[in-house]
Amino acid sequence: MDSLRSVQQWPVGAVAVAVVDRTGQVVGSHGPQDQPFRLASVTKPLSAYAVLLAVAEGAVEWDHPAGPPGATLRHLIAHASGLDFDTDRVCAPPGTKRIYSNTGFAMLADAVQAATGIPFGDYLAEAVFAPLGMTASRLAGSAGVGAVSTCADLARFTAELLAPTLLAPQTLAEATRVAYPGLNGIVPGFGMQRPNDWGLGVELRGHKNPHWTGSRNSAETFGHFGRSGTFLWVDPAAGAACIALTDRDFDQWAKDVWPAFNDTVLAELAGS
Repeated sequence: MDSLRSVQQWPVGAVAVAVVDRTGQVVGSHGPQDQPFRLASVTKPLSAYAVLLAVAEGAVEWDHPAGPPGATLRHLIAHASGLDFDTDRVCAPPGTKRIYSNTGFAMLADAVQAATGIPFGDYLAEAVFAPLGMTASRLAGSAGVGAVSTCADLARFTAELLAPTLLAPQTLAEATRVAYPGLNGIVPGFGMQRPNDWGLGVELRGHKNPHWTGSRNSAETFGHFGRSGTFLWVDPAAGAACIALTDRDFDQWAKDVWPAFNDTVLAELAGS
């Protein structure tokens, strides 16, 4: 894919990108596919997938109380618990506001660990990384921001998101629908969104503006970006996914180049 070569102009030291089609095949890549990068919040879809598997296996239930009073696992994974971004301060009653919370994901992982008796990093490795062949991936910190992975490994994960084998398709469909519809909130780096739609561990593009995906991305697009200058999106309407990993933290540069890059990728896919 010619569009991927444009990342050579990004103001970063290292960058790896890949595009995966609906069959799970990598149809284009650029940069070091096997180089490990810090994922920052792109960790969240990985951790969420492990939680989805824990629910599917009956280890935990969505209505299990966790976090602030009145909150459940579903509230935590959908950033609807009312917890602050990076502290355990409660800023709103559960289910009333979309407050993006790293603390909520830490509590989510603690709940799964308590229920299974398995350290969450091990559970993630056994439930997600091993069966998908993600041999270079590991959780080196918290469940919200602490994973390290490669573009090649994340291509395997996006193939799973396009055609699930570990989860029932209806379970993934539920995870990529709006949880607690109508909640307003801030997308970090992109300001207040009304509504700020979120699924179970993944951000939903909907009609948000501005946004880190492109204007060509369908409203069905889901995924995440990370403060370490990383993103992953899956567009079911286009039947494609895209991964970008860099070694420069998210800032204005990413807001300048990511949407146009994503539009170029989708335009090339549509014309192929």
